[in-house]
Amino acid sequence: MSNAGPKSLTIIGAGLAGALLATLLARRGWQVEVFERRGDPRLQGYAGGRSINLALAERGLHALRAADAHGAVLEQAVMMRGRMVHPLGGEPQLQRYGRDDSEVIWSVSRGELNITLINAAEAAGATLHFDRGLDSVDFDARTITCSGSGEIHTHPFTTLLGCDGAGSTLRAQMAARRDLGERTEWLGHGYKELEIPPAADGGFRIEPNALHIWPRGRYMCIALPNDERTFTVTLFMALHAESGNDDPDFDSVTTAADARALFERDFPDTLPLIPELEHDFVANPVGSLATLRLDRWHLGGDAVLLGDAAHAMVPFHGQGMNCAFEDCVALAGCMEEHDSLEAAFAAFEADRKPNATAIQDMALENYIEMRDLVDDPDFLLQQALERKLQARHPGRFVPHYSMVTFMRIPYALALERSNIQREILVGATRGLESLDGVDWAAVDTEIERQLAPLMDGA
Repeated sequence: MSNAGPKSLTIIGAGLAGALLATLLARRGWQVEVFERRGDPRLQGYAGGRSINLALAERGLHALRAADAHGAVLEQAVMMRGRMVHPLGGEPQLQRYGRDDSEVIWSVSRGELNITLINAAEAAGATLHFDRGLDSVDFDARTITCSGSGEIHTHPFTTLLGCDGAGSTLRAQMAARRDLGERTEWLGHGYKELEIPPAADGGFRIEPNALHIWPRGRYMCIALPNDERTFTVTLFMALHAESGNDDPDFDSVTTAADARALFERDFPDTLPLIPELEHDFVANPVGSLATLRLDRWHLGGDAVLLGDAAHAMVPFHGQGMNCAFEDCVALAGCMEEHDSLEAAFAAFEADRKPNATAIQDMALENYIEMRDLVDDPDFLLQQALERKLQARHPGRFVPHYSMVTFMRIPYALALERSNIQREILVGATRGLESLDGVDWAAVDTEIERQLAPLMDGA
């Protein structure tokens, strides 16, 4: 920004997005203050609530590189080459995410990542205030009121950047001033976390370089590796009974005995891996899943929302953090390019909102793929054709997962091309049991007609 006056701003939330944004803006010369309701995790341990492991992909890595934080993060990460699918009664099969080990994702601990980014923010010159939870905003007086350590604190602000998550207090304060068009779409499914501990020799109990999935139709388990040789296991299923099926749900599976019976029936190969199944199931709460949509992300130049505070999504594409980190880079760029904060925030919203909507929709769709399709013969045949077409038309037919995960093209463009490609794949394999009957000439013609060569937006 070239406007005169002090370049000061206030970030609400020192979670992943808040700490990264503080780093990017402090390195650009802004005076950055960050207010966080929790205590300093470096002193008190991480208390972040959800502990679902995070899948770090190219979009997130690009943002970490911009903050010079990627090296420290990758030192603590575990590479995942693909999905290890565990069918009921069959042998596990690895479905690679990309063509080789140059196209992988990384399992990272939310707590370790947060601490790394907090250190980066302080090193860049940002001032962080812990135990300072936002209570209210006076937009006329330009002050915020925070509480913590049994005291009330009032602070002046120039502009507010909301990185305080799906339950954002800043968003509520903004909505009290102007309708943001907020809608929360609950999934109707929830999750519960369990753990696979290290083996007796201290190593991993199952293949470490994969995201493990036990698909069972309308419900599933997944497991992500941790650098301490454990796996975080997450059971996803309906919160309540769904009409028309007798699948398990969290209303009917409530006790340790219920959990044991469910896993003996549907996930028997996990029982030797999760020795504390009954304890973990009873001790850990059921988490809820929702998609948050807003019509407006900013109030002029006074405040703007990003990350989960603006567009929380379900976790099934592993893009929530990556999208939030991409927001941080985009917002920092807009603030550098525009002469006023109002123009910067408006440009940021115009650029990112369609893309957030696209990845929210793709995340919902990916839940069905993970729990129901990854061991479906038709889906597997389409995947095989997808790989063939990628080789036949490099740069033109790019798999959906690659566009989202290994490239930085706009999410909306990835969704648009994915829909075209899905129609081609379904049409070309309809009625077939193998690729032998594919009409290659017809498929090639459709690809040439409908898909222009794709250049990454990097």
